Amino acid sequence: MIGYIILAVVCTLVIAVPVTAKVAIQYHRKVVDTKIGNAEDKARAIIDEALKNAEAKKREGLLEVKEESIRSKNELDKEIKERRAELQRFERRIQQKEENVDKKSETIEKKEASLAAKEEELAKQREEIAKLNEQRVQELERISGLTSEQAKDYLLKIVEDEVKHETAMLIKELDNKAKEEADKKAKEYVVTAIQKCAADHVSETTISVVQLPNDEMKGRIIGREGRNIRTLETMTGVDLIIDDTPEAVILSGFDPIRREVARIALEKLIVDGRIHPARIEEMVEKAQKEVEVMIKEEGEAATLEVGVHGIHPELVRLLGKMKFRTSYGQNALKHSIEVAHLAGLLAAELGLDVRMAKRAGLLHDIGKAVDHDMEGSHIQLGVELSRKYKEHAIVINSIESHHGDVEPTSLIACIVQAADTISAARPGARRETLETYTSRLRQLEDITNNFKGVDKSFAIQAGREVRVMVVPDQISDTDMILLARDISKQIESELEYPGQIKVNVIRESRVVDYAK
Repeated sequence: MIGYIILAVVCTLVIAVPVTAKVAIQYHRKVVDTKIGNAEDKARAIIDEALKNAEAKKREGLLEVKEESIRSKNELDKEIKERRAELQRFERRIQQKEENVDKKSETIEKKEASLAAKEEELAKQREEIAKLNEQRVQELERISGLTSEQAKDYLLKIVEDEVKHETAMLIKELDNKAKEEADKKAKEYVVTAIQKCAADHVSETTISVVQLPNDEMKGRIIGREGRNIRTLETMTGVDLIIDDTPEAVILSGFDPIRREVARIALEKLIVDGRIHPARIEEMVEKAQKEVEVMIKEEGEAATLEVGVHGIHPELVRLLGKMKFRTSYGQNALKHSIEVAHLAGLLAAELGLDVRMAKRAGLLHDIGKAVDHDMEGSHIQLGVELSRKYKEHAIVINSIESHHGDVEPTSLIACIVQAADTISAARPGARRETLETYTSRLRQLEDITNNFKGVDKSFAIQAGREVRVMVVPDQISDTDMILLARDISKQIESELEYPGQIKVNVIRESRVVDYAK
């Protein structure tokens, strides 16, 4: 029974499920078709609305384009009208300018015609003036009794005399004014510098004296058949003078370095006591090394004393070598140190570079260290050495201008020149031989006697002043100023002298008569 029920249920389900599924499918299909139809209707409505909107937008766009084209056309028409108006104004201005140019050209043509007529008239007037001038010159020549050339020479002579007189007076006036303004300050600076610089009064000679413990040492120095003294003289290049001077040997030579080597070697031999050729050679070599060391130390000591640094070592060595060089009996190194101090003091007074002034003063005579070994003056050699070792241009100019050979290009060069003169001219600084002294005085008088109008001249005050007596009829008071100037210039160019020389021109007129 239960089985039949189950079978009936199964059969019912088998029949009911397909029927139900079919009915459901048909229902869903109807619903879907309904939705599709509604969607198509909506789509058609949306498309229709979009077409309407697009048509409206199209019409609006066309209207805007038309309006824009109309506006652009109006603006273009306006711009064209403005351009045409501007062109018309420009044409009118051009036309007006052309009219003005035509008027000006007509005026110029008239003026040219007028100028041509005036030039013709001026040419005629020039001819008439030339004729009148010629007649005037002929009449003047007839009245004066002089030709035009003679009159010209006469006038030139008058003008020359007047200009000469005015020049002399102007020179005198300017000299007096410059002296009044500059003397006070110059003396103040120089005196201050000299007072601050306390230098030794050093005088050198060309001989050295070696003291001996006894006179028996002279025989040992001479040696058997003179071999010791010959060896010493050959090795050092110095003459040994052994005479009757008690307990002394004189070393004579113009090279102070060799003389110093010989002195040191001889003193060492005397202390050692063994004097023979081999020992002499050994001692001379040691003395040469000692002198080289001494030269280097002296150069370094000079730079330290002056306070100048950065000088090339070779220049320092040459400075030390100047310790053994003299000029008129004055030690060259001491002179250079003194000039450096004076130049530094003068530069400080004038507000210039003190270190550069000291450097230039210290190296101004550096050429004297090699002038015995090389050709040329100490100025030329000093300039070459300074350029070789890259010294400053101011230092080089100071070296080549400190004796007036070249014009100074800086105030420091002038200071070095003044300091060199101060150092050389101070009392006791230098010493001249009698022959050099008399020769300089003779040259000084010869120079002054060669000038026209000079009667006689006298060199006085050790050559520091020359008095020139002139002929009153040939030299006037104004000519005296020019004569003194010319004499001083020639003395500066031809003579070498320490310090300065005063030129004193004297013109004296005397009238003598007798009462009878």
